Formats: sequence, C-alpha cells, structure tokens
Amino acid sequence: MLALAAAGPGSAQTGGTYLVATTGSDTTGNGSAGAPWATIGHAVDEVPDDSLILVEPGTYHGRVRLDAVFTAGITVRSAEPFQARLRHTGTVVTCYYGQGITLEGFDIAHTGPGAGALVIQIQDLIGAPGGDDRVGRIVIRGNVLHDSYNNDILKINNGAEQVLVEGNVFYNQEGSDEHIDINSVSDVIVQDNVFFNDFAGSGRTNTNDTSSFIVVKDSNGASDGIVGAERITVRRNVFLNWEGSTGSNFVLLGEDGNSFHEADEVVIENNLMLGNSGNTMRASFGVKGCRDVVFRANTVVGDLPSYAFAMRLNTEGSNPPNDEIAFFNNVWSDPTGTMGAHGGGANDFSDTPPGQTLGWELDRNLYFNGGAAIPDDPSELINPSDDLNRVVADPRLPGQTGLVLPRWVPASGLFADGSTTTGQVKRRLVNLYAAPAGDSPLVDAADPTSAPGEDILGQPRTGGVGPDLGCFETGVGLIFADGFESGDAQQWDSP
Repeated sequence: MLALAAAGPGSAQTGGTYLVATTGSDTTGNGSAGAPWATIGHAVDEVPDDSLILVEPGTYHGRVRLDAVFTAGITVRSAEPFQARLRHTGTVVTCYYGQGITLEGFDIAHTGPGAGALVIQIQDLIGAPGGDDRVGRIVIRGNVLHDSYNNDILKINNGAEQVLVEGNVFYNQEGSDEHIDINSVSDVIVQDNVFFNDFAGSGRTNTNDTSSFIVVKDSNGASDGIVGAERITVRRNVFLNWEGSTGSNFVLLGEDGNSFHEADEVVIENNLMLGNSGNTMRASFGVKGCRDVVFRANTVVGDLPSYAFAMRLNTEGSNPPNDEIAFFNNVWSDPTGTMGAHGGGANDFSDTPPGQTLGWELDRNLYFNGGAAIPDDPSELINPSDDLNRVVADPRLPGQTGLVLPRWVPASGLFADGSTTTGQVKRRLVNLYAAPAGDSPLVDAADPTSAPGEDILGQPRTGGVGPDLGCFETGVGLIFADGFESGDAQQWDSP
C-alpha cells in the first residue's frame, strides 16, 4: 500500500497563511486578515504551494472546487473546528483536477431535501482517461460529513488515486447509496473514522433503504484506466447503529455484477463493528466477485440482527468467483445467543454458497454466541468448524446499553457524547465497547504471523506475550473512564 503524506493539524506551512471569511471578497481581497477572500475555491486557485488556508466561522453556500495542483501540498482548514459550514443544493465539494490538497475540520452537508447528488466527489478528469497524471494526494481529514439528501456522502471514483480519508465522523446518506463509494480507483486509505446513521436526529424518517456504509467496487471497467479498485485499506474505524436495508453491510466489496474482479488487494483490519441497532442487515461484511482480500483483527460484537452474522461471500451477475479471501484473528461475538438470527429466524454464521468462492482461509478467530451453539451449516462453504485454531469463549466485552450516538450538535459546540474532537469520538467508543476484561480469552491469543503491528488506537501490539484477538490490544495504554485521553485540543488527532 502506497503511503500518503500530508500536513497534519498544526503543521508548519512555509507558503504562508491565508484567510477566507463570509465578509471577504474574491474581487478586492488578497487573503490577508484585513482583506480575506470570500470563497475556498478562489483561495485554492490563488495561494502558492505549501500554504495554509484558514476559513473563518460561518456558513458558506455553493460548490467548493478543489482543482489546483500542488507539489508540496496545501491545507484548507476550518479556523475553528466545525464552525465553518459548507452547504449546497448539489455536490458541496468537488475535486476533479486537483492534486496535493487537504480539507480539514469542516461541517459539510447538503442544504436539505431536493439536493443534487453527492456531498463530496473526488474523481480524475485530468487529461484522457487512464493517463499517468491523475487526481491524487487528496486528504479528507477531521470533518463532520453528514446528511446527504441524494446519493453518497463521499464518492471517490473514475481513476483517482492516493486518497486518504481519516478522522471524520459520517452519518446519514440517502437511498440505496453509501457513506463512502470507492469506485474504480487505486491506493485509498480509510482510517480512524466513525460511521453510523441517526436519521431521527436530523429530523428525517428512517426508511431502512440505505446501503452499506462503505462499498469498494468498479462500475465502469477499463474506461478510466483501472480495472477493479485496487490497493484499498479500511482500518481502525468504528461502525455502529445500522439503519439501512436488509440487503447491505457495514463494508461491502463488489456490487455491480461485472465480469472482472471488482476489487483487488483489499485489507480490512482493526475495525470495531457494533451491533447495537435492532435493524436487520445482510451481514457485517460482504464480498461479491473480488480477490486478494484480508479481513483481520476486527471485532464484530452485539445483537446485530442479520441474515448472516459474520460474512456473505457470493457472486452476482457476471462476477467471477471470489478468490484468496482470508479471515485472521477476528472476534465474532453475539452475547444474546442469536448470532445471525433475524425476526425469529435461525442462527446463521455465514452465507457462502459453494462454488462462488475459490481460495479462502479461516484461522485463529474467536466465536461466541451467548452460551448457545455456534451456528454451523454443512450447506455453506465456510463454517466456524473450519477454523482449526478457533477459540470458542466469552470475550468478556462490555455491553452496549446506554450507547450515545455521537452526532455533532452545533448549538453546544460538542458531539452528543460530550466529545470535542473527532478523535475523542472514536476513542470513547473504542474504550467503552472494544476493551475486554483483563482475564478475557482475547488477551495474547492471536497468531502474531497474521496480526497487524498496531491496534485500533494505533497502539503497538506488544502489551503481553503476544497480540490480542480482535481490534483492541490490552496492556499498552491508559484508558480513561470517560473514554477520553489528555491532550485533545484540535479537531482531529491521531488516531
């Protein structure tokens, strides 16, 4: 996976600092404190490389275009966390020709019903499709991204490359679409984000028709120079409060039934997936016509009503069979004893039709079904009994009673759980719901040869004699009672 370098919060900017304000002017302004510009797009077009653009509090209506090219990179940052609000009746932020741009610390959403499609779109329109010069080195960091009223919240598509999505809070897409659609692109990292839905909190009706939180796929084949989304990493995120359709997943690879592998070289690791909602999903993780996928060190825990608790691996349309799909060091735990049950249906661990997945591996995972039998179905390709090094035991993870959905509350200047930063939101959820009791069978039980080098909080997996199963490593850091850590002063802090 190609590393993505970008300036973080508070990084020095040798190109200077420039201001945008609602009282500014793109005609008479020069980006100074006394004469700020009025729009982000104009500022991006005017500043030199290695600059910082600070956007003063207020609501900015209209499309924001990030279409300039920078070698060292620039950062566009809300001067006060989430107090600069970007709103539009169509796509709010577009990056069709840009390179080397970081967007950080904003509150970004559609204005309301009737909006055009997408909240943010990053796609490559530089030169001819499939060329060597692509939209890339784009960072979306530390924002509150919410309430699309038409299609996805964030779409990364059509040949873009080197995109980093980190430290954001996502909620409330619209219809049969996603929080993030990663579509026919390469080298994308999605890390340290929180994904949930809370339609009622936005005064909207939950019609249980939204799709997966993240989908990775390729809808258009070779037309953009990439066949199958490739080298995609989804790590250290928290997923919770499912309000979507019964046919979707927290994370889905492949969707369009194409005749090629729609995703290749995908790593899903160190994520926390909470089954706190009473709404039924298809399965926590799905793969349709993809290859070279590693799902490791994730914790899936809760009631999670579903048609299959852990996975659905299948093909649709013209898909080739899935191939090289591996599951290592994960935790699948339903403390209610209804693993994979939905509406009174039978328990079900996986939906994996024989012949639709070729090479696969299931090794050293933990399974718990509240003391009831772990569901095993001889008609399915993959079952817990296939895991010869499996651990069947209570992981002793905290219950999810009293969970507070961490939506942004502008009136208070806080998230609903009391957090002030997106980093706090994530760590609070992790410390409250992923940290096992000290005598948990998760501790030191993972296979180190297939474990990531760090956990969901970025802590090294060196807390004991070996790495722990699941997303959380015990014994390496201090957990505060409220889930916070000291030193949180910025809108985003890693991880």
